[in-house]
Formats: sequence, structure tokens, C-alpha cells
Amino acid sequence: MPFLERLNSLFPVWAILFSICAAWQPDWFTGLASQIKMLLAIIMFAMGLTLSRHDFMGVIRAPAPVAVGVILQFTVMPLAALLVSWCLNLSPELTIGMVLVGATAGGTASNVITWLANGHVALSVSMTLTSTLISVAATPLITSLLVGQSVDVPVAGMFMSIAQLVIAPIAAGVIVHHFLGTHIKKVEPALATVAMSAIVLIIAIVVGLNAEKLATLGPLVALAVILHNMIGLLGGYNVARLLKFDKRVARTIAIEVGMQNSGLAVALANQFFTATAALPGALFSIWHNVSGSILAVYWKRRPVDEG
Repeated sequence: MPFLERLNSLFPVWAILFSICAAWQPDWFTGLASQIKMLLAIIMFAMGLTLSRHDFMGVIRAPAPVAVGVILQFTVMPLAALLVSWCLNLSPELTIGMVLVGATAGGTASNVITWLANGHVALSVSMTLTSTLISVAATPLITSLLVGQSVDVPVAGMFMSIAQLVIAPIAAGVIVHHFLGTHIKKVEPALATVAMSAIVLIIAIVVGLNAEKLATLGPLVALAVILHNMIGLLGGYNVARLLKFDKRVARTIAIEVGMQNSGLAVALANQFFTATAALPGALFSIWHNVSGSILAVYWKRRPVDEG
């Protein structure tokens, strides 16, 4: 499906265009705010449809890089989110949004970017899968630990919500893949298009909900998101190299750490906090795909044996 693959490769473009539309005509999207959870479940189900038992075995085959990637995911990113928020003096609502982005699992887009960058795709999938499963408990607990003193964080509610929005649809997708894996392989580009469309729509909804605040908050939050993403990418790569992983694995860990499941952060912020708290997740969704695509092109042109 060359057309769909081309369509999917332009994901950052669609995200930017729909964000502009939402800022210009917020009413087109704000009425869909109640559908954010359903859209995220669709994304997770689509991810589950592409996973097989062999992907789960990847965690067993390469435990060390997976463990390092996941540890960095839940330490570097949430702490970097808090640090950036403090340095830029962000409001409590925006700080919550930043920490939520940092405390979520790796995003599914990281698997695509890893493939484009000639990284270790099986490792990327294993890290995304592992961090997603761990996030059920880690995301609410880390959020409570870092911002719970200033804001009431509903840990139990978030725990149940993540289980419903992430684990249940992924499990359903894996079960369907087990029985229809051969047929699903043929339509994977279409599944990616469905997931991409859902993410773009989530971004547009959040931008629409924050349209009036974008003029004042937009540039500051964009700067925070860019810094946060850079810390994740640089931290993931450099720590992996310090631990003597080869450059291909280091690139994979960098991408996995720097690219978050910001759609989940948006859904949680919108459900348990405020629309403003969802803004960092929406902007992160746009930016990490832009930066990831640029990085993929750069690394693609620099074979691993050249560094």
C-alpha cells in the first residue's frame, strides 16, 4: 500500500496542519473532547494488532538493553520534565502536563522512527511493550511522587484508567493477531493510518480546547517540550554508550526514551486534571515526531560503523 505508507510518512505535517485548523476554528474539534479516551483505545488496539508472541520473546532475548531503556524512560524523562518546568517557571497545571508526558511509556511512533533510522526494531518494540505494561503502575505513582505535594493526584483512578485505555485494547489486539496474523500483516499500513489519524485528531482536540491560551502559553510550552525531548534523546544515547552498548542499540534506546506515549498523557490530563494540563502532551505529540524524523534522516545517512 504505497499510498498509505506515503500518507503515514507525512504524519508530522498532518499534525501541524490539523493543529493550525484547531487554533483557527476550535469549535470544529472541541465537541469531540469526550472521545479522546476512545481514540486512544483505538491507537492501543491497532498497536496490539501488530504484536505477536515473537515480540514478547524479544524481551527475554535481550534483557539488558530493554531494562536500561525502560529504567531511563521512567527516570530521565519525568525528572527532566520537572526540571524544565521549574527552570521555565511553568504553572502547576502545565507542570502536571509535563510530568505526565515524562511518566508515560514509550510511544508507538518510536518503533517507526527506529526503523527509519536503521536502529534495532525488535529491541524498540520490546522496550515499548515493556514500558507500556509497567506504565500501568509507574505513571500514576511517579506523577504522584513528583507533583502530588502541590496537586491531588488520583493514583487509583489513573491506575484503572491506564489499564482500561492501554492494557485491555492491546491485549485484545494481540489475541486477534494470534488468530488473524497473516491477514493483519497485509493491512498494517492501513492500521498505521488509523492510529495516525486518531493521534492527529487528539492533538487537534487539545489545541482547540486551548485555542485562547495558545497565544500566551504556546511558545513557552513549545520551548519546554523541545528541551524535554532533547534531554531524553541525548540522555538515552549517551547513557547507553557509557554502558558500552553498540551504536545501533544506543540509537534505539535514545529514540525510545525521547519519544513518549503523549496521547496517553493527553487523555489522563483531560480526564483527571484540566485541558491546560493536556497542552504539553499535544505539543509533544507534534514535536517528537518532527525531531524523530529529522534524527532518523541524519542517522540513516551515517551508517553505524561510522558512528
